Amino acid sequence: MFGKRRLSRSEDRRSLTDDYTRDEEEVEEKERSRKGRSDKRAKKNEASKKPRKSIGQNEIVENDSTFVKLLKTAGVTLKTGEKQNQLAVDQVIFQKKLSQALRKHSSYPKAVEEFIGGLESYIEDRDCFRNCLLSCERLQEEETSMVTPYYKSLIKLLLGIDNLQPAIIRILFEKLPEFLYESTNNDGLNMPRLIINQFKWLDRIIDGKDLTTKIMQLISIAPVTLQHDLITSLPEIIGDSQHGDVAGELSDLLVKNTMLTVPILDVLSSLRLDPKLLSKVRHLVMTKLSAVTLENLPVIIKFILHAVTVTDALEVISELRKKLDLEYCILPPQLQTSQSKLKNKGLMSSGNQENSHQDCVSLLFDVIKSAVRYERAISEAWIKVLDLLMLLIIYSVNTQSKKYIERVLRNKVQSGCIPEQLLQNTFCTYMSVLRDVFPSILSLAQSLLHSTEQSVISFGSLLYKYAFVSFDTYYQQEVIGALVTHVCSGNDAEVDIALEVLSELVVLNLSAVRLYAVFVKGILDYLDNLTPSQIRKLFHILSTLAFSKGHEDSSHIQDDMYLVIRKQLSSTVFKYKLIGIIGAITMVGSMAADSDASGSTSDGTELSSERCKQMTSLLQLVHSCSEQSPQASALYYDEFASLIAKGKLPPKTLEWIEQTICNDFQDAFVVDLSALPKVSDYPFPVKALYGLDEDESQDGIAINLLPLLLHQNLKSDMGAMTFQDQDQKLVSPVCLSPYFRLLRLCVEKQHGDLEEIDGLLDCPLYLTDLDLGEKLASLSVQERSFRCSLLFLVINWFREIVNAFCQQKSAEMKGKVLIRLRHITELQTLLENYLAVTPDYIPLLANFDLETLDGGPHTSAAVSVKNKKKGEKAQGGKKRKADGGKSFSLERHSKEDSSECEHSQSDKSQPEKEFTEKEEEKASVSLQNYTTFFRELDLEVFSVLHCGLLTKSLLDTEMHTEAIEVVQLGPPELLLLLNDLSQKLENMFVPTATKRISFLKSKGSRNIGFSHLHQRSAQEVAHYLMLLLTPLCNHLENMHNYFQCLATENHGVIDGPVVKIQEHQIMSSCYQRLLQIFLSLFAWSGFSQPENRNLMLMALKVLANRLKQGDHEMPLGELFSQSFHYLQNFHHSVPTFQCAVYLIRLLIVISEKSAASQNKEKLASLARQFLCQVWIQPNGEREKGSSFNDQLHTLLCIYMEQADSVLKLIEEIAGTGVPELIGSSKDAASSSFPTLTRQTFVVFFRVMMTELEKSVRNLQAGTAADLPKVHEEKLLYWSMAVRDFNILINLVKVFDSRPVLNVCLKYGRLFVETFLKQCMPLLDFSFRKHREDVLSLLKTFQLSTRQLHHMCGHSKIHQDTSLTNHVPLLKKTLELFVYRVKAMLILNNCQEAFWLGNLKNRDLQGEEILSQQSQESSTDENQEEVTSQVSKQETEEGSADEASIGGNEDDGNESDD
Repeated sequence: MFGKRRLSRSEDRRSLTDDYTRDEEEVEEKERSRKGRSDKRAKKNEASKKPRKSIGQNEIVENDSTFVKLLKTAGVTLKTGEKQNQLAVDQVIFQKKLSQALRKHSSYPKAVEEFIGGLESYIEDRDCFRNCLLSCERLQEEETSMVTPYYKSLIKLLLGIDNLQPAIIRILFEKLPEFLYESTNNDGLNMPRLIINQFKWLDRIIDGKDLTTKIMQLISIAPVTLQHDLITSLPEIIGDSQHGDVAGELSDLLVKNTMLTVPILDVLSSLRLDPKLLSKVRHLVMTKLSAVTLENLPVIIKFILHAVTVTDALEVISELRKKLDLEYCILPPQLQTSQSKLKNKGLMSSGNQENSHQDCVSLLFDVIKSAVRYERAISEAWIKVLDLLMLLIIYSVNTQSKKYIERVLRNKVQSGCIPEQLLQNTFCTYMSVLRDVFPSILSLAQSLLHSTEQSVISFGSLLYKYAFVSFDTYYQQEVIGALVTHVCSGNDAEVDIALEVLSELVVLNLSAVRLYAVFVKGILDYLDNLTPSQIRKLFHILSTLAFSKGHEDSSHIQDDMYLVIRKQLSSTVFKYKLIGIIGAITMVGSMAADSDASGSTSDGTELSSERCKQMTSLLQLVHSCSEQSPQASALYYDEFASLIAKGKLPPKTLEWIEQTICNDFQDAFVVDLSALPKVSDYPFPVKALYGLDEDESQDGIAINLLPLLLHQNLKSDMGAMTFQDQDQKLVSPVCLSPYFRLLRLCVEKQHGDLEEIDGLLDCPLYLTDLDLGEKLASLSVQERSFRCSLLFLVINWFREIVNAFCQQKSAEMKGKVLIRLRHITELQTLLENYLAVTPDYIPLLANFDLETLDGGPHTSAAVSVKNKKKGEKAQGGKKRKADGGKSFSLERHSKEDSSECEHSQSDKSQPEKEFTEKEEEKASVSLQNYTTFFRELDLEVFSVLHCGLLTKSLLDTEMHTEAIEVVQLGPPELLLLLNDLSQKLENMFVPTATKRISFLKSKGSRNIGFSHLHQRSAQEVAHYLMLLLTPLCNHLENMHNYFQCLATENHGVIDGPVVKIQEHQIMSSCYQRLLQIFLSLFAWSGFSQPENRNLMLMALKVLANRLKQGDHEMPLGELFSQSFHYLQNFHHSVPTFQCAVYLIRLLIVISEKSAASQNKEKLASLARQFLCQVWIQPNGEREKGSSFNDQLHTLLCIYMEQADSVLKLIEEIAGTGVPELIGSSKDAASSSFPTLTRQTFVVFFRVMMTELEKSVRNLQAGTAADLPKVHEEKLLYWSMAVRDFNILINLVKVFDSRPVLNVCLKYGRLFVETFLKQCMPLLDFSFRKHREDVLSLLKTFQLSTRQLHHMCGHSKIHQDTSLTNHVPLLKKTLELFVYRVKAMLILNNCQEAFWLGNLKNRDLQGEEILSQQSQESSTDENQEEVTSQVSKQETEEGSADEASIGGNEDDGNESDD
């Protein structure tokens, strides 16, 4: 207002002045007529009127007073009325002239009093006073280039004169009370504010303390509005010396009057305050923070953040975050919507309340943004407090912290600190704030989706989800665009999660996503890069957008989808035909779902009928386009069956399926037993095998498998026209299992049971004799391949039979299912024998959702090394193309272990050799590498694990019981189920991003064979597994009892005469698979989510109740304790080292979830027990090989992590266990640690070096501020670490293999680097008090670094690149250590103790390596030592010194390193 008044020269200003003058005259007339006026006041009024009587309006004031004369002399002309006072000279010149005129006046210093008296008389007139407070006007004719755009008022000019300032300040403060309660006048001028403005920005204040006192006194009596003005003007009035006094009085005023909190804090933010006072005020404000209104929060938060220092930032921010809760200040969106409706009806008057609240919140976070952008301490404190909203804000405003914020978010998300509910609340409450940082949210989500952790990827997807749900159209479009970009990126993990988010958004807000359907539709151009499962998701999204309710505007999506599907179906390339089949079936499912949803409408019947015609025509199109390709037909049947299993098809469509498709099954695959094929028609004798119906009647049916397979092979060899008539339809046996799956699901949906097709469970198959024994090798390759195909088809048929009938309730049906399981295990044993002698065989496909027909895994990985070598000899060393360069062994054998294996074989007796050879021949092929060529078992099959003993009555013709056969789930069948269940859990529960997929495999090949499993969520699988926990515990206890009894019978001898090796192996495998299943379940990251907490409690209750039966509810801690104890009891019976590792990993998972500290000691003890146990196989050999070494590495790491003192443990192993191997035979083992042998030494050595370096790295570096006791403890710890390091380094003199040297060079350098960073600062300030300890430590460390230098020389002699790669970095580190030791001595004034010499190159044994320079040099090695005159004795402190400095001389010809 003041500025506007000063710059105004318009007619409006004149009129306002006239009005103001007239009002003043009326007031004066009233005052003159008032009785009882004092004479003194009357005289003053008359004096004040004298100029007005002699001078008209808007004229110059002229009289003989000292005040007017001196002003005119100095250059100011006083004006009356609305005219401004005129300034004829520059402001500074005026002040100088007036000051000189006063001092040179004849009556000085009385002239000053006269001048002040004249001023007082002059300003008695309100207009004159007002003009004196307003800026002066500069005469135009006297303006020069030096003129300033702003002219001060007359009062402010006079305040700049030292002689006049105290008196004028007194006058102003005397005049101010007259206007205290006066509101703003008609001319817009506020007199109190004008008076206060005179004190602002004065060049010099004569008596600042007096001015401050008067202002504070005025504040105490002024009204609230004027108090605000006075307080906020204080920083512009008072000097720096008064800041402390003012702050003290304002803090007291803050306690008394909370209404002044905002202006007081605003002022305190601008003053220089004492830290103690600042802390006091901040604490006072913090206590009142919860009661502050939202409008005042920005100023208060600004003060709090302004008062933060580096030392107390974390404490202040933590307290602020606890008390700052805006959720109660902001209305939720639902209430905002309801209140907006009320306002529209005229029921609410506060129309802009919500907007004002959102504006206040935005202003508040602008203050916080400014603080975190420019104050690093505040930014770091907010990060440590872990406020999700602030992390997002800091991520947007502080570009330098982006990587750090991402790392913090990843860690917190993985640890479960940021649940989905928190993210949802953040978006809901702070929508307006997050809208401003939307680009950063998208950037962060994109970065998180590139992570390898599933939990982090899920969090990134949630950012996309809630950004779409919370924001409006523009932001939604950006989210959809970003998700489409992820889908087209080609990264499997990104594509999967982006499609899942799109699917979820379609469910949450279909109408909003439909607006951007054109973006989603663009993904159809990138179908080549998607896997079958991803294609299903995409077509499901598009179909939902196209066929859901209100899809009248989505005809363009339907047209594009029809166009793409017809184009792909007409292709002859299987990859594109697959896309068409999957897209068509998915579209049918969406159409059926929409038909059901719209069936309740008035014209629903007609709509459903029309929709059924569309669905039927589309299915007929797919059927006709896939008839010519068996693989395409099988895929069509599988996709169709999955659609029926989901229950999405209407009854009319199911009737059509049963009439048209399923009725063809009998014609294609089923024949009568009476029509047995003639032997002359086939090269093999055809028999009906594996029938379960014991009567010999010929009225039954059989599966016509062998003739169909033979016809297919002949057709492929000879051509269709030569083999059969054109009209005859040939059905491929490849379609048998998929066709049956479609049939049984359709029958089950239509009739509710499988009674109509239960004959297929009993019926035999037309096969030939498969178990040929020794005759197998005499068959031709073609015949063996044919029989392999036959075996695969039979096994897959039985697997589908088990899928179909596994849930039957009758005992007879359950018994038949168990028999089929036994048939599967028997046939798999035969198949292994066939595959062992048919290495070139490629199986028929059983799972058809592949990108290409050759998309299956390479099968050559299943053949053993032994057979490979034989094959190479027989074929002249030629390799098959199908080998893919892969190893064929079940285990990877290192070069070191191969010689050991040969040696152990030569020591065996002849019977042992023969048995071993037979076992190798039997186990030469593992079907684990062929799992993708078997049909997938449904989860319902594992209900068989509940089965106990079942009896099947064999009845004679007179219905009398003839015999009783016990049908039991034997070990082979149990192992079959456990293997499959373990693979399913690993595929489902292990995050996609962490699964290692070989680059040789086609994209998505890891999920081949798990299509049915992935139609369920992980939560559904976990819930189903809860039902299996009890039978799994039963089987685990049976395994435990078996091995306990076996050990008792053999008196603890593993390879005793009673042990059956094959049975032992099967039971051991069952034991291992059971532990794997438990580990996969309890290690599932989904248990950390709140919605899955009940599942974890259910699992824990099952385990706990195995030990402690009871109806009462146990607390969570007791559940974990009982479960841990239950699983721990199995350690007595683990048969193999791998089982032991799985068991201890399982116990660690349980312990981590329970956070029980007492379990750490138990785990360490158990790990030591396993390490100190002799692990003997049933054939009498020790466990060994690369797989054993990997498991040993895992167990050693666990032992080191769980042990109390890593250093003592390393010293025990390296100082006690390893010396027991020195001088012993090659096969000898340490008596202290039987798992420590010469072959496993490198494993022990690597773990000890790794854990030693890790332990010292995690030790915080000492500081001078630490207590002396802390210094002593850290120095002792480093002394032990250096001693252990020296012991390990010296072991290289005995165990000098390349792997050991490699480990030593790598981790030796890391240890030295850690020593420089962590230990040397400790030695700097410990040297004076603990001189002897420091010197002893350095002396020990010298021995180690000298040996490291010898290793560098050894590496160069042998020119081993794997070793020499470590040499340059190691030598650089050793050289840094030289100068660091010198710096430490200089710091402690002992630089004379540092001598530098040359170090010669030596080998591992200390022998000198002769070179040209070393021969010329006559330097003795004693010159290398560092002599400490402080300790009055020689010390060998040149360890690293010598290693690096010695390199200066000896590396003359080694500089290339």
